[in-house]
Amino acid sequence: MRIHARITTAVALVLSLAVGAGTAASAASSSGPLPSAAQGAVRFELPEPTGRQAVGTTELHLVDRDRPDPWVADRDRELMISIWYPARSTGGYSRQPYMQPGAARFVDESGSFGLARPGEVDWAATRTDAASMAPADDRSRRPIVLYSPGLGVPRALGTSTAVELASRGYVVVTVDHTHETTPVEFPDGRVELQKEPMAGAETVRKAVDTRVRDTRFVLDQLAALRAGRNPDAEERRLPHGLGRALDLDRVGMYGHSAGGITAAESMRVDRRIDAGINMDGTLQYSSTEFLPVALEGLDRPFMLMGKASQTHLNKPSWQSFWDRSTGWKRDLSLERGGHFSYTDAQTIVPAVDEQLDIPAQTREQFIGTVDPERSTAAQRAYVTAFFDQHLLGRPQHLLDRPSPAHPEVRFVR
Repeated sequence: MRIHARITTAVALVLSLAVGAGTAASAASSSGPLPSAAQGAVRFELPEPTGRQAVGTTELHLVDRDRPDPWVADRDRELMISIWYPARSTGGYSRQPYMQPGAARFVDESGSFGLARPGEVDWAATRTDAASMAPADDRSRRPIVLYSPGLGVPRALGTSTAVELASRGYVVVTVDHTHETTPVEFPDGRVELQKEPMAGAETVRKAVDTRVRDTRFVLDQLAALRAGRNPDAEERRLPHGLGRALDLDRVGMYGHSAGGITAAESMRVDRRIDAGINMDGTLQYSSTEFLPVALEGLDRPFMLMGKASQTHLNKPSWQSFWDRSTGWKRDLSLERGGHFSYTDAQTIVPAVDEQLDIPAQTREQFIGTVDPERSTAAQRAYVTAFFDQHLLGRPQHLLDRPSPAHPEVRFVR
């Protein structure tokens, strides 16, 4: 894996989900039930959102009939996305599962991202703080923020930040990059897996290019939704008012690891995206080859969020991007964080550790030694402040200088 030289071990743990990658096409419902988590298995709760808005959510199945899937022959490109939005009311609506049943069973059977044995973590039991299909608060148009997860990582691991932003008034769209991400569950119960190992510069280049195309297609489908059409492939019912709540003139994007790469590179080629955040993603295909965005920079607001070993002062691709970017920019470091501190692993790993006593080295590989609750609070504060300033036009003093409220975060520049 060349996508990030310093996180090889941690990424390998996550990609261990892709059992038989390159040979297994999918885990279809017709292949028999996957084992359920055992009674007494670890359960976890995500941090509650802090915004004033109730949150609703829905999933869409999108099919790009003008683009062949790059990973599978003779198929159109198809994606699953979740939309998290400010809700008008949530009474009478059930809380959205963290993962759909087939995906949850697969994650459990595959070893819970390298954290546990099958049956030890109950992924299906967790519910989000969002009401499924609740009516959208469409009294005003809401800025849109896209989220792309890390290489091979499902969009579910970005749920906590997505719900937080939705509670602060944003519509957040989280994207699974099918056949690279593992697992992706579709409405018919089909569970698609990664098709080939994500190793080598050419494969990484293919993955990034696919992700950027996915992002642009999602934006197109959101425009269709705003125009009153239903882009869901099965034309399933949409939450009332969802399309009217979308403001496509104010669009941001953030992502973790390869998702951060996707945010930067998508901004380079698509001016519909006004501001972006890269959470600990290198900007190179290999140790010697940088992405175009690292060689050209950006002219719109962008924030780098890394850790002690990943700043623009010690990573050549970040330095190249920094030196060439002419828009507003900031480089923040979660000093004692780990690579997956920028995901829900910041909550999940401590919960598993408390009950199963995972090895200290494994915990540190995922989330470092930073206090998980303080890390979560700091990320929420800075991510929200960034989009408030650059999508809503509300200046945020938090972005001007180090904050005594968040000593875990170092202002690199």
